[in-house]
Amino acid sequence: MRIVTRGADLRALSRRARQSGMTVGFVPTMGYLHDGHLALIRRARSEHHRLAVSVFVNPLQFGPKEDFARYPRDEVRDVRLCRDAGCDWFFLPRVRSLYPPGFRTTVAPGPLADLWEGTARPGHFRGVTTVVLKLLNLVEPDTLYLGQKDIQQARIVQGMVRDLDLSTRVTVCPTVRERDGLALSSRNAYLSPAERARATGMIRAMREGRALVRSGTHDARAILSLVRQTLRREARPDAVDYLALVDPTTLEPINRLDRAGGFLIAAIRIGKTRLIDNLFLKPPVRRAGSQ
Repeated sequence: MRIVTRGADLRALSRRARQSGMTVGFVPTMGYLHDGHLALIRRARSEHHRLAVSVFVNPLQFGPKEDFARYPRDEVRDVRLCRDAGCDWFFLPRVRSLYPPGFRTTVAPGPLADLWEGTARPGHFRGVTTVVLKLLNLVEPDTLYLGQKDIQQARIVQGMVRDLDLSTRVTVCPTVRERDGLALSSRNAYLSPAERARATGMIRAMREGRALVRSGTHDARAILSLVRQTLRREARPDAVDYLALVDPTTLEPINRLDRAGGFLIAAIRIGKTRLIDNLFLKPPVRRAGSQ
């Protein structure tokens, strides 16, 4: 594995590989890697000749009162994990490299960025789309791999790739969870043992909603009412930033599930830690003639 710190060097490596007929997969991360990241890396490794992984804690996507300074970091461990997973190019740029003095241009991510996470974290997705576009221009990958846990981010990046005519494909991979269901996240490290136990109530509440759908309820109000009650009982969140049932593509709220299904999305705060998660809900297919 080669550790690369200069964007020009990474672009040269990628271009040489593609000129030789090889394909390139890319997994962008903010580091402090966990099994969710490694699942993306293994998927990309299995589908491409060459694999690039970036580790960059992007200051542009953090608000002034957010956790940029204390965001968990462990570059030595990240290097080891990527090497063991078969990464070819480990990209470790510095802030001044991606955002040199005089940097002013950013990407306007569109109206989806004003919903949900965008309401709770103004400017967040402008930072995300800006850094992802810069990384795609440096890596020039065939495929970009993102996780479903950040479904709004994935949909916004898919929209940017489509709208700006980028040639990269975007593959969204399933959320990876702990045995108790908690979605893997670098921010889970902030949770105390007692808070960690409460956090699992989030997915338990969502699964209650999924069970209700499977029993035949398609009305969003009824589904959200049950999930909200279970969430309050099981997770005892200090705050609920949002809880909604949304269209799987546009992420706009829906009143009723149809055959396309929808995402149950939520963001809660437990102590000082903010957690997000989602679960795809789809009504069961009824066989012809069934009641």
